[in-house]
This record gives sequence, C-alpha cells and structure tokens, in this order.
Amino acid sequence: MPSPSSETSVRGFAHESVLLDGAVDALVHDAGGTYLDGTFGRGGHSRAILSRLNDSGSLLALDRDPQAIAEAASIDDPRFSIEQTEFARLREVAQARGLDGRLSGILLDIGVSSPQLDDPERGFSFLRDGPLDMRMDPTQGESAADWLARVDEAEMSSVFKRYGEERFARRLARAVIERRQQRPFTRTADLAEVIKQAHPAWEKGKHPATRVFQAMRIHVNGELDQLELALDAALEALAPGGHLVVISFHSLEDRRVKRFIRDHVKGDTNVPKGIPLRDDQIARRLESVGKAMKANPQEVEANPRARSAVMRVARKRY
Repeated sequence: MPSPSSETSVRGFAHESVLLDGAVDALVHDAGGTYLDGTFGRGGHSRAILSRLNDSGSLLALDRDPQAIAEAASIDDPRFSIEQTEFARLREVAQARGLDGRLSGILLDIGVSSPQLDDPERGFSFLRDGPLDMRMDPTQGESAADWLARVDEAEMSSVFKRYGEERFARRLARAVIERRQQRPFTRTADLAEVIKQAHPAWEKGKHPATRVFQAMRIHVNGELDQLELALDAALEALAPGGHLVVISFHSLEDRRVKRFIRDHVKGDTNVPKGIPLRDDQIARRLESVGKAMKANPQEVEANPRARSAVMRVARKRY
C-alpha cells in the first residue's frame, strides 16, 4: 500500500498538492467506498485517498495530461486505476465501469499543476521561456500559438476580458495583433514581453502578463465549460450520501462552484406563484458541508500557489 505524500515529482518538477489533508478528510467518509479523483495531476491527493481506504475501497482517477498518466504508473495498488480523459466525461467513465450513481465521493482539483507551470516545454508560464502551447493534453486541440495566429482583435480582447478579467484587454489585444503582423508568436517569453511593454498599469507583485496567460490557458483548454459539465456529471455519478469536493484557484472557477452548490441546495423553486409546496417536494439534491476552506498560513508559506485556493464541499441527498 502506498504511503501518502503531499509532494510528488515528474521530470524533476515538484508538485505539492493543495489542501491535501482537508480535501481528503472531507472526501473519504467510508473507508470501503469507491472514489473518483477527477484530476490526478501528480497523484498527491490520490495517494492520500488510498491511504484512508481499507481493502474493500477503491479509487478511479482521471487526467487528460499524458505526463500525469505516466506518473500514475508508479502507483502499484490493485485498488487503483486511471483513465486518460477530461473530467467532464467522468459520468461516461463511471457508466462504463458500472459505477454511475454509486460513487462515494468525487474530488475535482481544478486548474494547472505545478509541474505544468514549471516545465517550460508545456508553455504555461510567462516566467520561463518555452513553446507557446498551454494545452493540458498536447496531442489534442489547438495550441495557444495557433489560436493567437488566427484570432481577430475582437475575439482576442473578449477572451482576455472574460477569462482573465483584464481591464486593458482591448489595448493588449491590439498590441498583440500589431506585433503579429511582423512575425508570429511562438514563444512564451516573446508574448510576455509584448504584453509587458503594452500594459499601462502594472499590479504590485504581479507580472503584467498574468491575466492574459490565465485567459489564454482557460480558453485553449475550455476549462470553465469543462468544470460546468463535470459538476453536472458528478451530481449524477455520486451515490446518495456521496461527497463532492472541489478545489478552485481563481474567482471565475469558484463562482461557478459556489453557484452550482447553492442552486442544488436551494432546489427547484421554479413553480407558479401561489402553489404551496412542502419542503420535501422541493428538489434539493445537495446539502452544503461546512464553509469554504482556504489554505492555512503554514501551507501558504510552504506552497505560495495555495494562497488563492478555495475548497467547497457538498453532500448528495438523493
């Protein structure tokens, strides 16, 4: 049986799972249950979950990153299995395995992992020069460089604004378009420098390209659409009493998670005004478990990327 560890590494890039103990405490309520880790990453949460299960328990993990799948090969445990796919398809995977409506808990750790950020070849970071890629699965879809080469100014500005909440989206998009006419963008450092020079108001302690890179990553990977599909799928795949644990890293994600839980706690109230309903007639499919949790000061000190993490937990009623 593997021992739990908050830190794993692949290709020399370390990864420390955020809110490790809190997430696993919230998730595992039945040591003999069947759980799903929708974002294996580098396996920190999965290893910790396995350490809490007895011989009857099992864990299914998903990830679309080939490097995550390779890392999973290091887990030698008959209770563990993994599939390479996006977490939005978690219900399809559960159905294929006869687990639909039977999962004891589902964990979604949203966003990009530390090894993805730290490896220049993945193209996620403006701090390390590398190919402008940004895909979670480099074998699928359109790279950031390809998107940047074809998109018009209006769409580019919209993506910067919507997914990066960038105040100067239009100005930055115009600067990118103007430079693109001279030569295409293929490297992260090149794009970061153009954004840096065009940005009129740098935020203290934050690189001026931060919001643009976030926006492009979210767009290229369809992250917010994936999240909403995954939340809907999780509600159906969970067994009654099953726990849903979601860790998000920025407000765009957290707002969607918060709204999803709130709506299903509140239930279906779209009935004609004046029609009396008993409480048990309102479709309240979730109950919120505790308050939103953030990393404690010790964890933030050890892992600064935990600073923005927010964890929300819900229990399925039926």
